[in-house]
Parts: sequence; C-alpha cells; structure tokens
Amino acid sequence: MATPLVRPAAVAGTFYPGTPSRLQKEVDDLLDHAKVGSDPAPKALIVPHAGYIYSGPIAARAYARLRPAADRITRVVLLGPAHRAYVDGLALPEANVFDTPLGPVEIDAEPAAALPGVVRSAIAHAREHSLEVQLPFLQRILRRFRLIPFAVGDARPEIVANVIEALWGGPETAVLVSSDLSHYLPYDVGREIDQETADRIVGLSPHLIDHDHACGATPINGLLAVARRRHLRAELIDRRSSGDTAGDKSAVVGYGAFAFHEEGA
Repeated sequence: MATPLVRPAAVAGTFYPGTPSRLQKEVDDLLDHAKVGSDPAPKALIVPHAGYIYSGPIAARAYARLRPAADRITRVVLLGPAHRAYVDGLALPEANVFDTPLGPVEIDAEPAAALPGVVRSAIAHAREHSLEVQLPFLQRILRRFRLIPFAVGDARPEIVANVIEALWGGPETAVLVSSDLSHYLPYDVGREIDQETADRIVGLSPHLIDHDHACGATPINGLLAVARRRHLRAELIDRRSSGDTAGDKSAVVGYGAFAFHEEGA
C-alpha cells in the first residue's frame, strides 16, 4: 500500500486549539450550546471560517443540524475561498489525507478530478484555513466520512455550480460552503450589510453576491445556482459578527450560518 500523502494541520493552535483534548472539548462545548430545531438534516450548509473564538458559536449551530444524519453522511463536499494562492478554477489538494489534532481525514478526490474547471494544487491548500477549520466540527459530528475539498479561486458561478451538481449524490453526501460575510466594518454598518446578504441568500437571489459582502462569494454563488435548479429551501440559522462574539465593535467581521433543504425535508 502506498504511503499516504498528508497535508498537515496548518492553523491548529491559532484558529483553534492545537491539542486533541482541548480541541475536542471546545468543539463539543460549542455543539452542546448550539440551539437545534426539529427539522431533518439539511443537504447543504454555509458556515463561517474564522478562529473559533470569533465564529465558532455560529458554525456550531449549523453543524448541529447534521446530527440527525450522522450515521448516513459518509461523504462531504467542501468548498472554500482560496485566501493564500491564486487558483484558476477549483483546486483539489495533491494530498490524500488532511490531518488535524483529532486525527486524519481521508480525501476522495477521484470523483472530482476530471470535472471541468477542477485542477490540483498543493500550494492552494498548504496554508488555507477556510477548509481546515471545518474539519474538527465534522470529525465530532459524523461517524466516518470522506472529504472532497476545493480551494475555490477564479471560477465562473456556472462552473462551480456544475461541480457541485456533479457531486451532489444522495443522502450520503453533504455539501458545505465555507465563507465569512463583510470584513472590518463598524458594527452597525456591518450588521446592515450582512442582513442584506443574508436576505439574498435565503431568497436564492439570481444576482451575484460580491466578495466585499462575502469572501466565499464564488462558491456561494455556485451553491445558490444549484439551489435554484433543485428548488431548495434556504434558511438563516444564525447571523452575528465578531462584535457579538469577541467584543470589539469598531471593525467587525460578519458570520452567517445557512441551511439548504431539499423538497419534502
């Protein structure tokens, strides 16, 4: 058997605790405090990706929605913006394992590798936090899963939508988009802008979200296109900012958690 090519954790100890016991306790505490409704598990989520002290409570409320499906979700399609490297399209990693303090996560790149717009890039993934910070939540919620992770760069919404559509799968697959909302605005200004963005997401707006309103606008727009095609119902789970979670209201980053439900769910 070939030796796995591992992408080591890059932001453990900064964005989230770097030791297994502390990380498990923090994630479990966040999930235990998340308010969960009685709806069936959603097919797709939009979740924030800042340090857990800032966006962890908002992300936890989204991930807690997956608990009813913890036994059946065995594949996760995860898309987040490429912050640290230019990507022409959607980049899969070269690695076949992502590591976190909670253990390895197996990458299942084969179903996506030949899709139009998909490339491979170790550089795009080496320091990318938007995907990594999601993994401990998934590791604590799901029993066992394989990951298809994309660092999304310069890509048209229809290309992103087609990739998501090709990997949509059935009840075994969850689709996640990692994105924060507005960045470094005064608290009241950011709150107003983020509410407008949230309204557009929940309304499945055909008008593109821009990157000033959400750093993950490109994968969000792709997901919204699929949601319109498939007549999904979108729900705002939580919308707050760093001014709500970490105290400083002079220049805040916005965070939103959204769920997308298939017809009948």
